[in-house]
Amino acid sequence: MYDPTQLRTFLAVAQTLSFTQAAHRLGLRQSTVSQHVRRLEDATGRQLFARDTHSVELTEDGEAMLGFARRILQVHEQATAFFTGTRVRGRLRFGASEDFVLTRLPEILEGFRHDHPEVDLELTVELSGTLHEQLAAGKLDLVLAKRRREDPRGELVWRDDLVWIGAERLRLDADRPVPLIVYPPPGITRARALQVLESEGRPWRIVCTSGSLNGLIAAARAGLGVMAHSRRLIPPGLSRLPDRFGLPDLGRVDFVLVHGRRHGAAEEAANALAAAILAGGERLRRPVD
Repeated sequence: MYDPTQLRTFLAVAQTLSFTQAAHRLGLRQSTVSQHVRRLEDATGRQLFARDTHSVELTEDGEAMLGFARRILQVHEQATAFFTGTRVRGRLRFGASEDFVLTRLPEILEGFRHDHPEVDLELTVELSGTLHEQLAAGKLDLVLAKRRREDPRGELVWRDDLVWIGAERLRLDADRPVPLIVYPPPGITRARALQVLESEGRPWRIVCTSGSLNGLIAAARAGLGVMAHSRRLIPPGLSRLPDRFGLPDLGRVDFVLVHGRRHGAAEEAANALAAAILAGGERLRRPVD
């Protein structure tokens, strides 16, 4: 008996860990978002978020509610589509960044294809920078990717820390250039890594360049060097480098959904897939074992 509107608000807060960002995403006032969450907590009899003036975190019960909320909303949307007779159809060109190769995005896409069998889904996996270029050129309808700091476009899916990662046995010599494992241009993490190193006057050298995440992972596991990566998506076999390595802070990165300029069937299909990704966003932050 949980209100779908309250569940959507809960998911938006859970994915952004911000009542302000959730309100912006949903087009609501922040007070309304707080009210929705409070009513859902009253309905469950459990506290779903631990929050203070500085941070918002899911409680253990909140983590459990993530899966329930996603499934409830999925069934709700299926029932609505069935009884209203609305069927999403048409061609949808969707681009996802390399960051999601090892996540559970395929599960979300599989569910979307099951729910919308008349949509002709075309998937492109590329660097975030390349996907933004293809979207601007009208070659894609919807993109899930990182965005540059100066770019305000896109609907926030979640925000994460960028960290330095490498093999556990890796050792760095403070007197030698930092060995970098990077995507080719226009990779966003590549640009950030070079920027922070240069701003601190830290010499560097590129030891591996690959447009494939699997290629970068292989080089990092071999101990060739370090790479900048999302903290929540660290691949198996690699780990965050400790502070004693003295590498500069990489800051945070936003993962966003950006829509193209098409209308009609493509727009409807893009909206449906965007809703599915936002509803299942927590699965994007869990790498496949």
